[in-house]
Amino acid sequence: MMQRAQSGFTLIELMIVVAIIGILAAVAIPQYQDYVTRSKLSKVNVAVDPVKTAVAMFAQENAGVSTLGSNAWTSLGLASTGPSTTPEVSGITVTETTGAIVATLRGIGDPYNTTTVTYTPRVGETAVTWDVACSYTTAGTALNNLKKTFGC
Repeated sequence: MMQRAQSGFTLIELMIVVAIIGILAAVAIPQYQDYVTRSKLSKVNVAVDPVKTAVAMFAQENAGVSTLGSNAWTSLGLASTGPSTTPEVSGITVTETTGAIVATLRGIGDPYNTTTVTYTPRVGETAVTWDVACSYTTAGTALNNLKKTFGC
């Protein structure tokens, strides 16, 4: 009697492959979600950069930022309504006396929504550097992402 050669996979082989794929997915999905969150947070810096440049130029040309006045946007040479919002930033404001830029986050997901990131200029003789502070009510991974992205 001739035996027929096995063709295809056995059930146990398929179950092992499914288990391996499940383990890989369990590791990859949280990492991917963390990556997406950090990329959204980095877009906040992109939205604020033009305002930081304008404040730095104003500070260098006017020996500081104390003369910004009541309409900081016009003094900075930007549109009087300020920069347009983005999916990640609900608003950007500039403090008249200190030149501090405050960006309010949105659309990133909890617990980041309504977190504010404040960029405060330190005007030196040859350069403007920025101190960054975040207002947050979170800890753990979310706090680490804020620290990695903004240094606060």
